[in-house]
Amino acid sequence: QVQLVESGGGLVQPGGSLRLSCAASGIIFSLYRMAWYRQAPGKQRELVAQVSSDVSTTYADSVKGRFTISRDNAKNTVYLQMNSLKPEDTAVYYCNAARPLSVPYWGQGTQVTVSS
Repeated sequence: QVQLVESGGGLVQPGGSLRLSCAASGIIFSLYRMAWYRQAPGKQRELVAQVSSDVSTTYADSVKGRFTISRDNAKNTVYLQMNSLKPEDTAVYYCNAARPLSVPYWGQGTQVTVSS
């Protein structure tokens, strides 16, 4: 059974930092492209950042220079370091695992709220 379990969300003031973690089980983690998506109320889910199996990364323009995605294949975990947080970063953040010719997997989501 595949599980993606996110943690690390919470309430933070503007300008603050959070680190999200996503622990995967039931997949050969190193073969999967891992990503973070987010969905704000009334908006579509959007890709925030992704890290491929060869550790190349891409970011949404809105988070470039502020967020860093990384993976630890030994721990089957992907991270999202979020710095200089803004109120518009408020959303539910979801972990995603994908690879060609395979169904994608999603975590349950973790709430991030940026507010003073």
